[in-house]
Amino acid sequence: MLRVVWNRHLKLMTRTAVSDVYLKLIFSRSSVLAWKSWMSIHSLVGDKNIILMGPPGAGKTTVGKIVGQKLGCCFIDVDDDVLETAWNISVAEKLKDLGNEQFLEEEGKALLSLSVSGSVVSLTGSNPMHAASMAHMKKNGIVVYLDVPTQSIMDRLKLMKVDRIVGQGPGTSLRDILQFRKQFYKKWYDVRVLCENEITAEAVADKVLHAVKWHQNSEAEGFVSTRRPRYDEKDEQKSPTKYFSDAVVEGLAPDGGLFVPELGLPKFSAGEWQTLLGTTYAERAQTILEKCIHPADLPASKLWEMVEIAYGQNFACSKIAPVRHLTGNQFLLELFHGPTASFKDLALQLMPHLFAYCIPQTCNYVILVATSGDTGSAVLDGFSRLKETDKQRIAVMTFFPDDGVSQIQKSQMIGCQEANAKTVGVKSDFDFCQSAIKQMFTNSDYTGFLTMEYGTALSAANSINWARLLPQVVYHASAYLDLVEQKVIPFGSPIDICVPTGNFGNILTAMYAKLMGIPIRKCICASNQNNVLTEFIKTGLYDLRGRRLMQSLSPAIDILKSSNLERHLHLIANSDGQLVTELFSCLENQHCYQLREELLEKLQQDLVADWCSEEDCLGAIHSVFNTTGYILDTHTAVAKVVADRLQDKTCPVVISSTAHYSKFAPAILQALRIGEIKQTPLSQLHLLNSYNPLPPVHRGLLETLKKNEKQNYQACAADVNVLMDHVEALIQNRFMKVF
Repeated sequence: MLRVVWNRHLKLMTRTAVSDVYLKLIFSRSSVLAWKSWMSIHSLVGDKNIILMGPPGAGKTTVGKIVGQKLGCCFIDVDDDVLETAWNISVAEKLKDLGNEQFLEEEGKALLSLSVSGSVVSLTGSNPMHAASMAHMKKNGIVVYLDVPTQSIMDRLKLMKVDRIVGQGPGTSLRDILQFRKQFYKKWYDVRVLCENEITAEAVADKVLHAVKWHQNSEAEGFVSTRRPRYDEKDEQKSPTKYFSDAVVEGLAPDGGLFVPELGLPKFSAGEWQTLLGTTYAERAQTILEKCIHPADLPASKLWEMVEIAYGQNFACSKIAPVRHLTGNQFLLELFHGPTASFKDLALQLMPHLFAYCIPQTCNYVILVATSGDTGSAVLDGFSRLKETDKQRIAVMTFFPDDGVSQIQKSQMIGCQEANAKTVGVKSDFDFCQSAIKQMFTNSDYTGFLTMEYGTALSAANSINWARLLPQVVYHASAYLDLVEQKVIPFGSPIDICVPTGNFGNILTAMYAKLMGIPIRKCICASNQNNVLTEFIKTGLYDLRGRRLMQSLSPAIDILKSSNLERHLHLIANSDGQLVTELFSCLENQHCYQLREELLEKLQQDLVADWCSEEDCLGAIHSVFNTTGYILDTHTAVAKVVADRLQDKTCPVVISSTAHYSKFAPAILQALRIGEIKQTPLSQLHLLNSYNPLPPVHRGLLETLKKNEKQNYQACAADVNVLMDHVEALIQNRFMKVF
């Protein structure tokens, strides 16, 4: 009766128009309190319910009651208030009478009859296995998944003396059925609450409320350019807010800066990280990424679909990014098990799906990529795996320095070309390719012409694109968790991470993992002879005056202008976009800039750096092979040399093994002092394979080269206008003109 009266008066009054005095004229004192309590949840979720989902023993009922009390609203336990009320017998008796399948159907029918609003509802553990009833509940509710580690659930059920749950039968263990149910939980939840061991029900309830507020407040999840000036809140010139989907689609900010989350990255507690021990790489990726991507941009269930495709059958190792002990307290993070044999696959098997989901349906897109070797083939491969309907409106163009990549890398890129994906060699270096793409993005006449003439916009898949950079956080965090699982360290003990880098993206994501709560002590930046980053980290002077790019045995880090360094400078400068603009303006015009002393000190809190000569690189490959039988690629060897110099051996160091040695066969053969070096990439790999190396020659790369050994490609002059013509030619061949 009270609900009917409330609904009648809601049509007449707004929340602000209702006063306690007027309410007392209508209702009793208890009714007034009930009204005010209902308004409390109404302000949080409107007419929707908060629906708690999770396995038996997750604490849904206990937590739900506390949440209901905090909001002063109705709490409904499906077991007690719906099922047993409807059936007049206990749930356990009903399950015994009906058996698993019929019980699920009857349970689902009962839930379909539930129609409430503004309430907290605790589901049964098996409700999510009935699709129709969950769809019914989700229409008017925010589903919160109480994610409790399986072993904790097992321990709780043992204390509760529960020896059978729905779906369990002869030959099926309790652990197996709990694992089986996860696929249904993944399908339905809107937000997840990680319930670490020993957490109190009160603390979980607070997490639930925080998660629901976050879900409802999509406006807070904005992205800004690293070059955006600070505005007063009343300043009318403030740029409109950009969101994750905008950052993904646009790639580069309109002012030439890079997108970063305005409020920074989310932080996990130590207990929350520990809930990910024993989970798969895909599960870790999902948990981390869903906290970084608001469900208004990408629902958790959609993200799960993409993650499972990206990290499903495309990697040669089931662990995706395994950690291998090398020697002493050095460990290798193997990032080369993807289809194109480099760390770029860890992001670029996922990023195309994010991009295809985020772009508007009314526009075509061309992805522009500058590559120093590995990114090109990874982008081409990743976008080739999209659905045909997506490939009809997304094309890819990669530019690489014609003499600045290995022959195998070049063959790989050429072989990955499709109708909507082309690669072009440029008679210059990587920095020119990257600069040319930035010029195309910021050339309003050119981009406007493409939009008007072809209905086509430009975007990027380099690590300047946030969706390309973000997934790389996962493997640094996962490596730490693997070391804990392997009992190398207890959780909380620090590690160092050593990364060979030129564009600064890979090492930046290690620092992001640290910001999110992974106990990383130092990030070690390893350069080759193009050591501008090393000098900058040591001195604060970024100096390109009179400096020329030198080709090396580790071409993926042959870079002088490090794009992602801009994001880190924005971070340590407390989001001072004006300062970042000034620094990069100096770099553009005067070819150098100098950090202030206090910023240099902040930079050096997390970073140390050194560089490796060509001779030392080859020596490290030879030495490691002789002592362990393991072959490092040339980039990993650079990191190994620098780690040897800079680690103080008081904690483990994880060396990012960023590519498979197969991609750099001539240098490996030289390092191993194998006299006869065959001429073709395919014969080089066969020669290496004859030595039974560890790890084995990359099979995917071997198969690609067999298929594409004689394919041709185009090479062009180092002229931005020529590159623009290549882009337009691809568009003409792929997309129709707009009339």
